[in-house]
Amino acid sequence: MFDSHLATAHGELRAERAATARRLIALGHYTGVRMAELGNTHQDWVVDDWELVAVEVATELGIGRQRASTEMAHGRTLIERLPRLAQVFLAGDLEYGHFTAIAARTALIVDPDLLGIVDERVAAQAPGWAARSRDRVAELVDWLVLEVDPEAIRVAKQRRAERRIDVTPAGNGLADVIGTADAADAAVFDKRLDELARTVCPNDPRTHAERRADALRALSEGATRLACMCGSAECPAATAEAPAGSIVIHVLAEQATVEGDSETPGLLPGYGAIPAEQVRQMAARARCRPVPRPPALSTEPGYRPSARLADFVRARDLTCRWYGCNAPAEVSDIDHTVPWPAGVTHPSNTKLYCRTHHLVKTFFPGWADVQGPDGSLTLISPTGRVYQSTPDGALFFPQLAARTGVLARAQAPPPTPARGLAMPTRARPRAHERAYRIARERALNRARAEANPPPF
Repeated sequence: MFDSHLATAHGELRAERAATARRLIALGHYTGVRMAELGNTHQDWVVDDWELVAVEVATELGIGRQRASTEMAHGRTLIERLPRLAQVFLAGDLEYGHFTAIAARTALIVDPDLLGIVDERVAAQAPGWAARSRDRVAELVDWLVLEVDPEAIRVAKQRRAERRIDVTPAGNGLADVIGTADAADAAVFDKRLDELARTVCPNDPRTHAERRADALRALSEGATRLACMCGSAECPAATAEAPAGSIVIHVLAEQATVEGDSETPGLLPGYGAIPAEQVRQMAARARCRPVPRPPALSTEPGYRPSARLADFVRARDLTCRWYGCNAPAEVSDIDHTVPWPAGVTHPSNTKLYCRTHHLVKTFFPGWADVQGPDGSLTLISPTGRVYQSTPDGALFFPQLAARTGVLARAQAPPPTPARGLAMPTRARPRAHERAYRIARERALNRARAEANPPPF
């Protein structure tokens, strides 16, 4: 009797695996068809054809854009790179986590014949790996790859986590900084790293992530800027001291909580609930700015919202309002639902869109949105599919969903000619970037092998 439950659970597990494979393959086929339709006409744009398809997939499935992009890539991998393994996956004999490990560990193989050999061998062995850990599967695939195409081996980076702030050598002149901290303290730390990372000129060759890492030294030394690495003697950031900035952390809380009359927690966006006592401690050493209530907000004369209106919109929405997107308010733009000046600057006509979704709405015809006076949003795709959402802030503080007034529906202006001229561009097309990274990693593997010949 009890065995039947286990048998049912096992059967459902296999069905779940197969369903996952079908979903990924369906996304892979959709991606291939849509990319062919779009014709690779926007490869230099920040929002290129792949990004646009990822927006379509994410919106339909109600998932994040990065996850959509990852699953699209997995689908293409099953179709184009690992078709034999795809059959194992479809049969329910492969865990999703095992597949992602296999896909990652074979990503550097560029020769179709060698990839076919690895695909055949992995597909034959994968059903027997069901009880193995993901790390063990990665090691087994590495073993096969090392035999077939040594330059395609992925070098693992080991990291050690501790429940404290810990600095450990990572080799190659680098170190790992690992730790667990109070959410509010971590938020301040995160903000300060971003602030320091932005004190260099636009020609600094480092990525933002690299500058954040370099900011650790500046932070520990009490410096107010990073030394710019653009190499220009004329660079003002090379000599001028950047002004000391103030760290801004947004915490939403009831006035009664701040005053000690309520134990309702506060909200630190991105981190979650903050106990009332901690809210009061933070408020005691910070400048508090009340979020205006809807009756105090009205139509504003210009394009750019006032600080009061911006505070309200960011508190009400908390994240990008595009269906399925969770980009935080601090990296989102305030978008006019009906574009200005046809649409007024008013809480009933403004909401948050992250930069990518703002660009999609602006530069790709067919997407439309309608905003309600309570902040609700209806998004309509070019094919007529409808997606509805309500603001996240109102889930925690219902008063933020108070109606802000019904506006006369204005007609959106027609698209501006030559809009593409204003679209931000990529340093190199996505396909070129991927090919470059693969070639670079293979070259490093080749150099490592030449420097350490057998017997090592």
